[in-house]
Amino acid sequence: MTSIRVVVMVVMATVAVFALTEKAICVHARNIHHSQLASQKNISCMLVFGDSSVDPGNNNRLKTSFKANFPPYGKNLANGQCTGRFTNGRLPTDLTAESLGIKMMIPAFLDPKLKKEDLLTGVSFASSASGYDNLTAQLTNVLSVSKQLEYLRHYKIHLREFVGKKKAEETVKNALFVLSMGTNDFIQNYFIEPNRSKEFTVEQYIDYLTICMAEDIKEMHNEGATRLVVVGLPPLGCMPLVKTISGTAGCVDRLNSVAFLMNSKIQDKLVALRSSLRMKIGYEDIYILFERATKFPKKYGFTETAKGCVGSGEIELGETCKGQSTCKDPSKYIFWDSVHPTEKMYKIISDDVTGLVKRTF
Repeated sequence: MTSIRVVVMVVMATVAVFALTEKAICVHARNIHHSQLASQKNISCMLVFGDSSVDPGNNNRLKTSFKANFPPYGKNLANGQCTGRFTNGRLPTDLTAESLGIKMMIPAFLDPKLKKEDLLTGVSFASSASGYDNLTAQLTNVLSVSKQLEYLRHYKIHLREFVGKKKAEETVKNALFVLSMGTNDFIQNYFIEPNRSKEFTVEQYIDYLTICMAEDIKEMHNEGATRLVVVGLPPLGCMPLVKTISGTAGCVDRLNSVAFLMNSKIQDKLVALRSSLRMKIGYEDIYILFERATKFPKKYGFTETAKGCVGSGEIELGETCKGQSTCKDPSKYIFWDSVHPTEKMYKIISDDVTGLVKRTF
């Protein structure tokens, strides 16, 4: 009997080894496939514009209170680095850059430690608290899109000095441009400040924002952009801070409707731009990703969808996160603070963006 048990144990161990080996091979193969995606699609680098969803620390260099270069932000980065990213780890653009095989993290263009070599694989010009409306950026003293585009021109000068005119033009031509913003235009501008709400109805303001977006995209095209991913808005009414301010436990339907309409108008505008500019433009629908994660949290490994990981999870944002405790496992949470997602949620978005790149470019 003992010998039979030994044989059975050996067989089971062998099967387990084969299973683990097969899994490792599959993971390795998938990683190789992803690492080859940039070369397959001839993507030279990533050039990023937007707000805190894609700002790796440009605001660290600005005279603004909208910063995240202190704990507990960056808690799950190596050595708990407080880089200026409004999350516990990496941003979706960082994760997408890794999936494409470009690099692990997209640096901030204003980072004083930025190396010349980084110019070849991409940078982010994004600024937390910015928006399509230049007024949104002015209210918080951050970089407007027009200023971000000005820094793109500076980037091109530095790149040309580093690798020469021909290589620089090829790098920009083959770059994957990313534009991610719009949330702050509503939650920090239209519904808080009196100016725009007196000037526009909600739908008129959405039309104004999409016109601003279109002009930004045309400017990117003029600067050499040929491929662009535009990220839509999340369900604004489901952000913990918004729910707290509104005094409701559930999502604020009115704000979700605003985000949904904005996303619809963005997509309509992109159809026209694809035709007029003859430019490849992909639309990333993050609204539906948040909706799915909220409705089916177990499917994505989440146990908390209503509040953030930092402090109470209901009001903490930016400076109010200083000194706050955090949840034990951020990967179980959709939100890190009361507005910004965790790296886990950003990974879900990044995976979807990677799929979009495969289909579109």
